[in-house]
Amino acid sequence: MIKRIFDIFISLFALIILFPIFILLSVAIVIESKGGVFYRQIRIGKNGREFQLIKFRSMFIDADKKGLLTVGGRDNRITKVGYFIRKYKLDELPQLLNVLRGDMSLVGPRPEVKKYVDLYTPSQRKVLSVRPGITDPASLKFRNENDLLAKADNPEEFYIKKIMPEKLNISIDYIQKQNFFSDLKVIFNTFFKVLH
Repeated sequence: MIKRIFDIFISLFALIILFPIFILLSVAIVIESKGGVFYRQIRIGKNGREFQLIKFRSMFIDADKKGLLTVGGRDNRITKVGYFIRKYKLDELPQLLNVLRGDMSLVGPRPEVKKYVDLYTPSQRKVLSVRPGITDPASLKFRNENDLLAKADNPEEFYIKKIMPEKLNISIDYIQKQNFFSDLKVIFNTFFKVLH
């Protein structure tokens, strides 16, 4: 209950404070390329429930039909504005709306698309026992995930066999040890990583 109250308060406060940035980013996205400001994708949340994750659109329209994974600087599906907002994780800001709605938490395992969740082992599915989050320890460790994928001969295979299992292990460990103060530490470290 404390976690949920904290999520509501912080997400609402952040949305109010960041409103001017939302406007600026929206204008930049619309000016550069055709399409809407937001990108919505079905992800798997707590207890396996589907929900629409919201991001600022960083790719050209229908780019996701050419593959789910992005592969760093060599991915020509990403717009110029998209590269900037991805670099500083600004594309994730609309997920504060997901937090406010109760789909997500500020801190929790990152939600995946069904295609990858279907590959989880029974033990890995423990990550679905909690609300997914905007950030978590696995996100911090793999902040350069796109760069790692860009170096792989087969990015999707590398993600499924190498990155995803390690991220899930980190997330399961987080769930077992999670408390209010560890969440505050993750939030603080996320701001530090984004700004540096």
